[in-house]
Amino acid sequence: MISVRNPLQPLSGNKRLLLACMALMMAACSPKVRPTVTNPSVKTQHPIVKLQPEKKTVEKTTAGPQVASISMLLPLNLDDLNPGAQYTASALEGADLSLDYYQGFKMALDSLTAKGYNYKLHLFDTKGLVPDAQQLAYNAAIRSSNIVIGPVFPEELHAFADILSGPPKLIVSPLSPSAPSAIRNSNLVTVATPLEYHARDAAIYIHKHYRPQKIFILRSGFSSEYNYITPFKKAIDSLGHNKIKIISPVISSGQLAALIPELSRSKDNVFVVPATDQQFLVVTLHSLDTLSKKYPVVTFGHPEWAQLSFLRPSLMMDIKAHFTTTNLIDYKSPEVAAFVRAYRDTYNMEPNHYALMGFDEGMIFGQMLGADPGSPADPGRIDYKGLLNTYHFEKKPGLGWINTRVNIMEYDNFELKKAE
Repeated sequence: MISVRNPLQPLSGNKRLLLACMALMMAACSPKVRPTVTNPSVKTQHPIVKLQPEKKTVEKTTAGPQVASISMLLPLNLDDLNPGAQYTASALEGADLSLDYYQGFKMALDSLTAKGYNYKLHLFDTKGLVPDAQQLAYNAAIRSSNIVIGPVFPEELHAFADILSGPPKLIVSPLSPSAPSAIRNSNLVTVATPLEYHARDAAIYIHKHYRPQKIFILRSGFSSEYNYITPFKKAIDSLGHNKIKIISPVISSGQLAALIPELSRSKDNVFVVPATDQQFLVVTLHSLDTLSKKYPVVTFGHPEWAQLSFLRPSLMMDIKAHFTTTNLIDYKSPEVAAFVRAYRDTYNMEPNHYALMGFDEGMIFGQMLGADPGSPADPGRIDYKGLLNTYHFEKKPGLGWINTRVNIMEYDNFELKKAE
């Protein structure tokens, strides 16, 4: 699970210089993507989008003279590069993730141009501000594009999507897992899997592998936990035909004694902990560890657990901890290794999470548009295994297309691995 506004490392001097170059590109408004990345391993080993069969198939494998126009709206905050200006921490965060995402996305388009596709990439700065995002919705270049990538932050995206009108075009939410129900746009594409699908897939996995008669949901008391609990319970009730008992107490100071009469000594006791608060988790998971010495315990946590460094692998193994994530990077795979080498050669820096997201999404939407830019885009026909995640989009009435794929992770031999 990705939280777009998580703290990021400050920009290096190289990145500041690159941002200045991007400002010049933006002044040109419509830089044409050229196949500058010619690393053979990238061109031959990157994942390929597999389109599902449909009644009318396109036999052409290379693009003709048509050009796919892409508008990208990112919080670059380029005004802060002016003499005398200075980045705030928030603006620096937005500029940092924007640059990383842009570089990964452009590498994907560069790889695809080598196959004969043709793109025109328009880059715009939202400055991380709602009024600027709203104003961009009237921009002629954006309105005439085949697809719009961004804005990044939910409040900007909401304001932008409310104004953009004209011929239906895809508006991609590239990084935020926020629920598309807050936007309610039938042309929206939510790439980062929303929390409700993490909860749903956890419920499916629990029902399939443990067939529990009871499930214990340990709450800290924060109302935000219901964003996970509600879809989880809905899925469990559906799968278990309302026969699985849900016990959902608020836990204080790690006190689990009241649950002991409900526990089994012979079957796995399934605990779901949708909290992310450090103090609550440290105390509660320690109590689960103590409990596991006498009772079989299996634990399922919030997807943000993947980012919590204070969770000790030894404890997580004792309580058989699982959680869902959309970020599963195999650095030993030839595809990932080729991308890392090419990224280093091109930008003289290491690719991070946002660069990988940019590359995957550039491949998805670049290939989708490149084959026939004039045809209506349909993400529902895409099944794609990327460097970071597997992507499968489902169309939801009034909400657009939503990526619903997640991975179930577990601790095994002190390592975090994908659960079988």
